[in-house]
Amino acid sequence: MVRWISEEAGEEAALLQALGIASADELFRDVPKRARVGRMGVGAAREEPEVVAEIDRLLDRNRPLGRFANFLGGRVASRYQPAAVDAIVSRSEFYTSYTPYQPEASQGMLRALFEFQSLWVELTGLDVANASLYDGATAAGEALLFCRRLHEGTKFLVPASLPWEEKSVLANYASGPGLSVVEIPYDPRTGLLDLAFVRAAVAGHDVFGVAADVPNGFGGLDEHLFELKATIGDVPLAVLADPLALTVLEPPGRYGADVVVGEGQGFGIPPSFGGPLLGLFACRKEHVRQLPGRVVGATVDAYGRPAYALTLQTREQHIRRSKATSNICTNESLMALAFVVYASVVGPKGLAALQSSLAEKARTLATALGGTDGLRAPRFEAPYLGEFTIELARGSAAAFLDRLRRRRILGGHPLGDPRPGAPAAPERILVAPASNVGDKEIARYAAAAKAWAAARGGAA
Repeated sequence: MVRWISEEAGEEAALLQALGIASADELFRDVPKRARVGRMGVGAAREEPEVVAEIDRLLDRNRPLGRFANFLGGRVASRYQPAAVDAIVSRSEFYTSYTPYQPEASQGMLRALFEFQSLWVELTGLDVANASLYDGATAAGEALLFCRRLHEGTKFLVPASLPWEEKSVLANYASGPGLSVVEIPYDPRTGLLDLAFVRAAVAGHDVFGVAADVPNGFGGLDEHLFELKATIGDVPLAVLADPLALTVLEPPGRYGADVVVGEGQGFGIPPSFGGPLLGLFACRKEHVRQLPGRVVGATVDAYGRPAYALTLQTREQHIRRSKATSNICTNESLMALAFVVYASVVGPKGLAALQSSLAEKARTLATALGGTDGLRAPRFEAPYLGEFTIELARGSAAAFLDRLRRRRILGGHPLGDPRPGAPAAPERILVAPASNVGDKEIARYAAAAKAWAAARGGAA
C-alpha cells in the first residue's frame, strides 16, 4: 500500500468534485456537531528536522515519576513492575499479535486471555469474564448498557462520590439511548451510600441498574454494599472494583453483584500520561449472551488435547449488526497479558501482602497528618484500605498540590470537577502512598502539609 499526501490544491478540489461535496467536512455530516472536536490547531507544515527539534523541546519538560515522592490516588496506580512482566509481554509472539481469529496459530495468546478471564472471575466471584475492554471507565459504561438490556427503566444510579471523569463517561454512554445517570447522595460524616435514597428511587420502578464502587471515590469501604442487593431486588447491581482490593475483600459476586467491572492498569502496566489502561468485565453465566466484547473458551482439539478458541463474539462486525450487545471492536490483549503475568509473578499471597502494605502506609500518613490545623485527614469516618480523602479548611486543593509538587511530592488527586459550570465542591484530595513510599517520604509529606497549613493561618 502506498501512502498518498496531496501536495496540489487542485487535486483536493478535484477529489471533492468527484465526491459531489463542497468540503471534506461534509464527509462527517452524520456525526452530531456537539460530538465533533474541531480543528486540532497543529499549525502549518514544517520540515522534519524542525518537528523533531520541537518534540525534543517538549520532551525536555517531562519530569519522570520516579523523581517524586508519589501519593497520587485515583484509578491509575504506581507500583513496582517486576522485570519478568516486560520480558514476557515483549516476546514477539505476544507483542506483535493482533486478533486471534485463527486459533490454530494463536494458542499462546488465547490461553493467556483465558487465564486472564479466569483470574478476574476468581477475584469477582462471578461466573464468566470477557477478554478485556479499553479501560475501567468505558467498562463502567458498558455495564450501564448491560444492565439496561437486563431490566426496563431509564435511570441508572451511581454514587455521588464516583470520580467525575467516570460520571462523564457514563453520561456519554447514557445520552445516545436517552437514559439518565442519577447520583446517590452520601452520608456527610461517613461518606457511605444513602440506602434510603436508593430504596425510594427503586420504588419508582424506573431504575434499570444501580452501581457502587469498591473502594468508593473517597477511598472508603462501604458496609452498605452488603445490603444493597436486598434493597434493590431484581434491579441489576453493578460493582466497580479495584482488583488489588479484591485480593483481601469479599468478592462482589457473594453479596449480589450481577456485573463487576474495574480498571486493571495497576497490574503490570506502568502509569504513562494516563494510559494505556485495561478494562475488566465479569457477569453471571445466565447473562453471558449480553456480555460485551469477546470471550475465550477452553475446549479440546480433534486429538483430545486442550485447546482455546474465541467462543462468543457479540460485536457488530460478527454478522449480528444491530443485534450486537456492543460496538466494542477489539480488546486490550497485550495489557491483559501484562495483567495476568503480573498476577502470576507476584502470586496471590504477594498481592494480598502488597495491599496490606499499602493500607499500612496510608494509616501511617493519616496519623502523621492528624491534628494539622486547617486539614482534616481522613475526611470521612468509614474504614479505608490504601487511600483516603483529606479536606482543606482554607485554600485550594490546586495550590496545596502545587506547593507539594515544588518539593518533589505528588500530593494526591484533586476530587473537584474542573469543568466549566461544574458546581462548587469542598477542597478535597484523594491520597494514596505508592508502593515505593517509605517512612521518610511520609514524614516529608506531613511536614510540607503542616507548613502549608501554618502559612494560611491554620483552621478556618
